[in-house]
This record gives sequence, structure tokens and C-alpha cells, in this order.
Amino acid sequence: MSELTLTVMRLGFLAVLWLFVIVAVQVIRSDLFGTRVTQRAARRPAAAPGSAQGARQQQGARPPQQQQQPRRENRQRRGAPTQLVVVQGSLAGTTVALQGQTITLGRAHDSTIVLDDDYASSRHARIYPDQGGQWVVEDLGSTNGTYLDRQRLTAPTPLQPGTPIRIGRTVIELRK
Repeated sequence: MSELTLTVMRLGFLAVLWLFVIVAVQVIRSDLFGTRVTQRAARRPAAAPGSAQGARQQQGARPPQQQQQPRRENRQRRGAPTQLVVVQGSLAGTTVALQGQTITLGRAHDSTIVLDDDYASSRHARIYPDQGGQWVVEDLGSTNGTYLDRQRLTAPTPLQPGTPIRIGRTVIELRK
């Protein structure tokens, strides 16, 4: 066998090996991030009126007395929950202040609470405030499910303070 043939075969094998690695990375990426994440991001409004980004975009367009209105809307009611506490699991004792933003739960590194739990999906659940200021928990199509007080969630459900949310071995509660 000539040296040229051997070199071509080596380069061909290397190209096939790299092709395999690229395809494997694409499959893993699609499993982690799937199509639902991109669809949800497309449905989100560009800047909500109460968000910091929306306030920055609208700052020059509003008179000063109207700029203070979103601050009043974001102010929490008395007796409303102020924090999310991890009660059981590897992150027990962790608290997250509720400031009106969506809290994501899962193994993905960009989640608000990153769960180091074999039974949690990368994008497992989210907790968000609805229009009336009530906090709502929603399962994001996880494999093992999200449980609210021993009941598996099938739809977005309002949260009451002290009700346990179970994701795998992790238990989280809404507290005042």
C-alpha cells in the first residue's frame, strides 16, 4: 500500500470521526434544549411594562408622574409570600427572594435554582406571578413530573404559602 493511499485513508477516518462527534453534539443539544424552549421564547413579549428593560426603553417616552406607576404595581401586598425556600434536597436552606420575576427550576446552568438531582429535567418547572399577584407553579413537560402537595401537576396551579413543591428529591416551599 502506498504512502499516499495510507494518508488519504487516515484523513478520511478522521473526517468520519469528526462527523460522528458533531452529530452526537447536535443530538445532545436538541435533547437538552428541544423545540419547546424556542417556541416559549418567541411568545414572550419583548419588554414587559414592569420589567427593568421595559422601564429603560420607555423612560424617555413617559412624563415623570407616569414613570412611577409600575413601581406601585410591583409593590407586594401585605402578607404576600416574599421568598422561595428549598426545604429538602442537596440545596436545603437555599432561599430566593420573590421580586415579581419568573423563577425557573431544573438542571440547566441558566435556571434560577439549579437542581443537582438525577430526577430533575434540565428545564423542569417554573414559578411565576399571574396578573392578580398570585404565584403559580407550572411543570414544563418534565419526565418525572412536578408534585404540589403529593398531587402531580398537569396544568399551571396557584401556590399557597407553605405548600410543598416536590421535584425529585428536592422540596421547595413559598414562604412569607
